Amino acid sequence: MAAKKIVTDKPKTKKAPALAAVAGGIPASDEMIYYGHQYIDYADVKAVSEALRSPYLTDGPGVEAVEKKLCEITGAKYAVVVSNCTAALHIACMAAGIGPGDEVITTPITFAASANCILYCGATPVFADIDPETYNIDPKSVEACITEKTKAIIPVHYTGQAFDHDALREICEKHNLIMIQDAAHAIGTKYKGQPVGSLAGAAMTCFSFHPVKTVTAGEGGAVTTDDKALYELLIRARSHGITHDREFMAHPTDDPWYYEELELGYNYRMTDFQAALLSSQLNKLPLFSERRKELTKRYNKELAKVPGIILQKEPEESDTTRHLYILQIDTDKLSCTRREFFDAMMAEHIRCQVHYIPVYFHPYYEKLGYKRGLCPNAEHLYERIMSLPLYYGLTDAQQSCVIEAVKKVAGYYRK
Repeated sequence: MAAKKIVTDKPKTKKAPALAAVAGGIPASDEMIYYGHQYIDYADVKAVSEALRSPYLTDGPGVEAVEKKLCEITGAKYAVVVSNCTAALHIACMAAGIGPGDEVITTPITFAASANCILYCGATPVFADIDPETYNIDPKSVEACITEKTKAIIPVHYTGQAFDHDALREICEKHNLIMIQDAAHAIGTKYKGQPVGSLAGAAMTCFSFHPVKTVTAGEGGAVTTDDKALYELLIRARSHGITHDREFMAHPTDDPWYYEELELGYNYRMTDFQAALLSSQLNKLPLFSERRKELTKRYNKELAKVPGIILQKEPEESDTTRHLYILQIDTDKLSCTRREFFDAMMAEHIRCQVHYIPVYFHPYYEKLGYKRGLCPNAEHLYERIMSLPLYYGLTDAQQSCVIEAVKKVAGYYRK
């Protein structure tokens, strides 16, 4: 379906200026404004370059150093960095002892990894519906999904906004459930003043460092926890289930080369040059967070009263570092489909995205027996949502182009 320019008597939306070169003097390839983009500066390049010239490319001091920095930022006692957030979720489920016969509750409005990690362990994902205003998982729906087989919940801090942690913690305590926070969107976010990586009642918290997230390691993830026993399990799970520590060995020896595989683990290690990039990026987290808040505040101010546009409600308890900025297209007030709105934005050089297709809509989950209609709020939301550009390097001029385009398209399709 080809995108078409909207013809009105209003001035055409200006093309977005090219992204400013950040590292290496590389110019932007076109003038499209994308929904997300990494920010790499010379400090990042220098950190990676130094790591590449060091004696260690993997299993070196850079990994331990960035784990220490993550503990300082999140307030957690322990951090384990891994190759990506999917790996983080997987080993968190492993450490929690999730396995065949168990059920784990999560949200359908998330990337597939939030549920796939449950399947990796042989357990069954159960999808709870969302709050129609915040788009986070609804505690009441979670409560309704609990059975005698429920072992854990994996709530997602969707778009970076903190979910109702206190309500979910009470549910977990009441039913003796394990909480694994999916904070892939939420590095830098606080709930009632506490970083999401160290909230009481959450056994583990998983983060993502993909390029479109607030900070990046190229690819990467992490699990934080305050539980030493879980930490030891996570350390082994990311590296084949192997230990060099005599304390945990079944057949300890003084042989310096000796190691033992205690569980079936995986090769989910992060390299030292990825850790170096992540460490440099984390130094900029306060700046990244502040800029994302500024952009979000301006979007809210400019778009709140646009007819046909519904904004995501932010919980009062959440001090949010927003990863995604979500619009709802109100088809009761606009004479267009979400696809038509999306295509019109593309014609204005704004490359939006949709986050996300409900997990159980995917053919793989259909084959497992999941049917549409499970979560009405989530399904209704999916038909109407669209993500606008939001990232540290987005300039005021570029954001003005996005805002102007939204107002123009909404005005054209207004009933």
